[in-house]
Amino acid sequence: MGNKKNQPDDQIFTDAIGRLDQAFEQDHLDPEVLERLKYPRAALQVSVPVRMDDGSLRVFEGYRVRYDDSRGPGKGGIRFHPNVSLSEVKALAFWMTCKCAVVGIPFGGAKGGITVNPKELSRLELERLSRGFIQQIADFIGPETDVPAPDVYTNSMIMGWMMDEYSKIRRQHTPAVITGKPIPLGGSLGREDATGRGAYYCIKELESRRNWKPEKVRVAVQGFGNAGQHVAHLLHGDGYRIVAVSDSQGAIYKPDGFDVASLMYMKNESRRLKAVYCDGSVCESVDAQQLSNAQLLELDVDLLIPAALENQITVDNATRIQAPVIVEVANGPTTSEADKILNAQGTLVVPDILANAGGVTVSYFEWVQNKAGYYWPLKEVHAKLHTIMQREFGNVHNMMQHHGTDMRTAAYMLALSRIGDAISAQGTDRYFSAENR
Repeated sequence: MGNKKNQPDDQIFTDAIGRLDQAFEQDHLDPEVLERLKYPRAALQVSVPVRMDDGSLRVFEGYRVRYDDSRGPGKGGIRFHPNVSLSEVKALAFWMTCKCAVVGIPFGGAKGGITVNPKELSRLELERLSRGFIQQIADFIGPETDVPAPDVYTNSMIMGWMMDEYSKIRRQHTPAVITGKPIPLGGSLGREDATGRGAYYCIKELESRRNWKPEKVRVAVQGFGNAGQHVAHLLHGDGYRIVAVSDSQGAIYKPDGFDVASLMYMKNESRRLKAVYCDGSVCESVDAQQLSNAQLLELDVDLLIPAALENQITVDNATRIQAPVIVEVANGPTTSEADKILNAQGTLVVPDILANAGGVTVSYFEWVQNKAGYYWPLKEVHAKLHTIMQREFGNVHNMMQHHGTDMRTAAYMLALSRIGDAISAQGTDRYFSAENR
């Protein structure tokens, strides 16, 4: 029996593309660049039949979109989630195109996903699904074409299965086809915490520019998965007060702040987020207020970090957002209409295509190491990531100030200028029509 769902319309994708027009109005780009970027280069929809443990057959829908490859091979994760749709994957691939350009790495953008609740599958079923998906898209991806990586509800082991399956199909060991792999299979040191660490480096740049005293900064983190955990852990280590965190089940709030290491231990051991303090493996409950994810977003905090899924801050709740600074670790957590409200309120939003670009940056490092057959120590990975995030945060911040716009528009302007340079280098209407004038 198939895995069916009601497909949403193209609103997610339309909303994502709408960012282009805002940035285009601020800069003098060739109109052909804007036109090219309104359409994905290629989109593939597949069905993946999987023999379940009980002998039954289920067929899952999967997608891979290569949005733009003007600056290099497509790059982007594969997510396993019940709400995956072609519209969502196109939007995510578009964001990846801009993200790679913002941090200046030689990739285009791509994304993939399977409509599935992975929590309902056994480990063997998950492996069959992962390998089956690669069998269906093997001709669409490749080290010089399109390089997948982990995303929501996928991890390094799943990437290892996918790389192995692709290598079997090609009959040669091909580690550079996929990033985010386990270290013994060609993964890069520093990839596990790269997304959270990249956001942390952005926050440290804000700290410097705004003269923050970390112990006085109250932080709320929506989404306590990989990225949310790591950015919270790094900030807590510097003295920031992590006063609220959440997972898909709800949020906990403690004005004095949590011990993040204890929360991480409980979440990763029991898969439950619980207000605790741990001494070794012995954990004791601590007093905390139970909230919903929606209530967490509206807390009176100094820094809000959405690190869950897209469309969390909308026109319905934007006026109630009290945090003066938002750092988007999730992809697309703020709708375009909510953006207008936040900008009018004077809220500084560090956009996703900059704030969460640490993951794709270290994925690029992994791809480089795979192709070279030479692997870097962790200190070198962190140093290279810091250099890129610091440089590009500065570029976006300076562009924001120079043009008197918001930070998201500035980031898209920077991305468009770099993508535009690559497209224009092959000739546009301005070039080809010049000889007829």
